[in-house]
Amino acid sequence: MGLFFKILLGGFVLCLTLVTIGVAGGSWWAYQQFNKPSAQAKAVIITIPRGANIGGVADTLSYENIIEYPMVFSYAGRITGQASKIKAGEYEIPPHISMKQILDLLESGKTIQRNITIREGLTSYQIVKLLSEIEHLKQSDIETPKEGSLLPETYSYSKGENIADIIRRMEIAMDNAINELWESRSPDLPIKTKQEAIILASIIEKETAHPDERARVAGVFINRLRKGMPLQTDPTVIYAITLGKHENNGKGPLGRRLLRKDLKFDSPYNTYIYAGLPPAPIANAGYASIKAALNPEEHKYIYFVADGSGGHAFSKTLREHNNAAAKWRKIRDSK
Repeated sequence: MGLFFKILLGGFVLCLTLVTIGVAGGSWWAYQQFNKPSAQAKAVIITIPRGANIGGVADTLSYENIIEYPMVFSYAGRITGQASKIKAGEYEIPPHISMKQILDLLESGKTIQRNITIREGLTSYQIVKLLSEIEHLKQSDIETPKEGSLLPETYSYSKGENIADIIRRMEIAMDNAINELWESRSPDLPIKTKQEAIILASIIEKETAHPDERARVAGVFINRLRKGMPLQTDPTVIYAITLGKHENNGKGPLGRRLLRKDLKFDSPYNTYIYAGLPPAPIANAGYASIKAALNPEEHKYIYFVADGSGGHAFSKTLREHNNAAAKWRKIRDSK
């Protein structure tokens, strides 16, 4: 019996030793595979859906031939605790990357960033429409934001991000811009509130596309406000008629030329009929136009009209203005 138990014990020890060696060898092999660069020769874009588990992620990576051993990836993710830290989104997996580096990337949340540029002067309706046409954004029914509450800029976004999130970032950016610029405004302006500054900036934005004219145009409107004169600016009439829902047929926001009869359109936005600023912005102004509204050029110009070159001719008297306007009409009618 003693010999039998010795043989049995010896066999057990041998088996245990072999198992231990096998486990150690397997662990070493798995460790090497986990840290080994992949054979993937080019970058691959994958999307990790919200709520995906480590097994599903491993299967996706295997299907795209990014990793060779999905079980090793899954096991390592659980051992390191990274399996529960993977963030959803669209990722670009670089070539020759190890499984460890992939886990680190997915944990970091460094998803592919796409950009969209919102140009100055668009209405809130136009901005929402523009965002709704981006296929990579999550569509949602949102109310059109208040006019003038969005700051035109270039914004980054991730695939699957909600439109409402981008709108919110634009609103925060506008709040930050007006708060910053308000502190450095010129003294003694006839602009008493931040909202009034945004309203004036929106008119400036629609009146000139020349960066070097913004402060001068602002000065004209400030001079008119000080004198109690109507601003008489065409973009406010266009907004009165469209309420920001502009045509997009290549023929301007009205789908036609602004007519003389339009200047009599009764609306508080019509600055030909009502003096002072309109009740709200007529578009979303950019940083530079807000800065111009709060830091206008000091001069004695009261009028301005297009000069045919994309800029404007500025006048101090009505006679000068009428002469400049006549020149513009000849240029316009000859086209």
